[in-house]
Amino acid sequence: MSPSPNLKNQRLLLVNDDGIHAPGMEILERIARELCDDVWVVAPEFEQSGASHSLSIANPIRVRQVDEKRFAIRGTPTDCALMAHYELMREKKPTILLSGINRGANLAEDVTYSGTCAAAMEGTQLGMRSVALSLVFTIGGKPYWATAERYAKRVIEHLLTVEWRQNAFINVNFPDCEPAEVTGIRLTRQGQRPPGSFTLDGRIDARNVPYYWVKISYNKGGELAETDLEAIDRNAISVTPLQLDLTHHGWREGLASSIAKLHIY
Repeated sequence: MSPSPNLKNQRLLLVNDDGIHAPGMEILERIARELCDDVWVVAPEFEQSGASHSLSIANPIRVRQVDEKRFAIRGTPTDCALMAHYELMREKKPTILLSGINRGANLAEDVTYSGTCAAAMEGTQLGMRSVALSLVFTIGGKPYWATAERYAKRVIEHLLTVEWRQNAFINVNFPDCEPAEVTGIRLTRQGQRPPGSFTLDGRIDARNVPYYWVKISYNKGGELAETDLEAIDRNAISVTPLQLDLTHHGWREGLASSIAKLHIY
């Protein structure tokens, strides 16, 4: 299959947080190679889910070359993007970063925890057009990988034809259903679940010492229209443009007169 004309002369970097051997990476790599003839994989050696935008500052980053254009990194997804840009692909920098396909949702507040989204954030900071891709699935159920595989190529190829904004990336989530049950593709905004999706499950080990697992039990939050949560709740693919600027501009305007009254004595 010939590469997409929209990706001619582009260099694709694939990253994830599930690890280099994850099924979502295998799918994304197959899709990427249909779109472009210059595809590199720089992904964590081991799962880094929940790593967010963290860096390996206190520990060295180790690299294992799998083959000519595939590298396993002992580090975070952000480390992977940095390693690709500054070291492994430094002779010709990557121009597009695709992160995923994550096994699990990256909706609403998930974005702030997500290593998948963090890789896209780092790619954006490094000047790459970046897309994070995730497959929603019910904990304890099976992921519908066929759904992501059927629609991801079409979504990626289209997104890379649109005008791209600076300091912004796209977050895509595929719904928890069979491919034939997908109802459409929706442009969404980031939703918000009620508190309590992440709690602690305390245990006692064999030495009678307490330890804890973070328990994930997502609360519903798809009632607000046009959100990523609503789209997934209706078996639609969610496409959400996100930005690196976390400033609350409305609140900043509201605080202006109050802060102006503060003085340094």
